[in-house]
Order: sequence, then structure tokens, then C-alpha cells
Amino acid sequence: MVYTLIRLGIFAVVLAILLITQMTPWIAAAVAAVISLCASYIFLKKPREELANGLYEARHGNGKVAPRAPEKAGSDEDLEDTVVDEAGTGKGTSTATGTAASTGADTAAGTAAATASERQRSSEA
Repeated sequence: MVYTLIRLGIFAVVLAILLITQMTPWIAAAVAAVISLCASYIFLKKPREELANGLYEARHGNGKVAPRAPEKAGSDEDLEDTVVDEAGTGKGTSTATGTAASTGADTAAGTAAATASERQRSSEA
């Protein structure tokens, strides 16, 4: 994050200087990009290496599991899990579907479960 902010800062300063000198804006942006790239490569070795190491660890992992964000209030994950479990075990889904509609949760899972339940009933008959 720090590396990106520093690079953006270098770009903005160089762009401002070039625009003050009355350079054509799109050429000034291109030149500022090249100058900021070169300056960051030369002067920002430590932040660049920290960023690279962080990306490497995130990609390849080192045994750590990234912490999950806390679940938002009103999340319908539990309801969806219940609907999917009931659809998979063949239990009736009318209660779960009714709950989804009454709580204002995502009704797509309830509709899919109801459709699966209807198919199962028709195949049993």
C-alpha cells in the first residue's frame, strides 16, 4: 500500500510540473509515467521488495490462514446452508423457503431448493 501511494505521489508531482510547463496533457501523462517508473525502480527498492514478499506469501502461503472478516448482521449464510442441506437430504423445504421470504433474505436459494424438492416429489410419484 505504501509503495503504491509513493509511486502515485511521484507521478502526481512530475505530472504537475510538466503541466505547469505547458506540455500537452497526454504527453505529460506518458512522460510522468515513465519518469515515476524509473524513479520508483531506482529509489524505492525496500518498499518494492516488501510488496513483492507480501504478494509471494499471499500467493504461495506459509501455513497461515488469512483472517476472515466478521460476518455482517443479517447475513443469510445459515439460511442458505439449511436450504441446501434440506434439498440434499430430501427433507421438505417449505419451512426454509418460507423463512427466506419472511426474513427478506436472498430468495434464489429458496426458489432453487423448492424447484429441486418439486422435481424429487414428481420423480417419486
